[in-house]
Amino acid sequence: MSVAVRMTLLLVGSNVFMTFAWYAHLKTLNDRKWYIAALASWGIALFEYLLQVPANRIGYTQFSVAQLKITQEVITLSVFAPFAVLYLREPMKLDYLWAGLCLFGAVYFMFRS
Repeated sequence: MSVAVRMTLLLVGSNVFMTFAWYAHLKTLNDRKWYIAALASWGIALFEYLLQVPANRIGYTQFSVAQLKITQEVITLSVFAPFAVLYLREPMKLDYLWAGLCLFGAVYFMFRS
């Protein structure tokens, strides 16, 4: 499996955990004290880091730090938009598309020769 594929798969998994750590408590722990939500989020974030750190180490063998960061941001939006719509029941917004197009512009500039 190529470096890019392994890195991307690990970053997608990492972002699923990150998105749940950052936002799921808004739905599931809304009636609890903030520090309960913070502790739960930290527990989930551990799994994010267990995937994110190896992803960046693998990716850094082939990509620059800037390329890793832009890849991360594209994956973040790709995971967040369905999460917001399907899990948090937020309305689908055209702004997700516009933000995605801006990120693809960033990808172009980071990966062009």
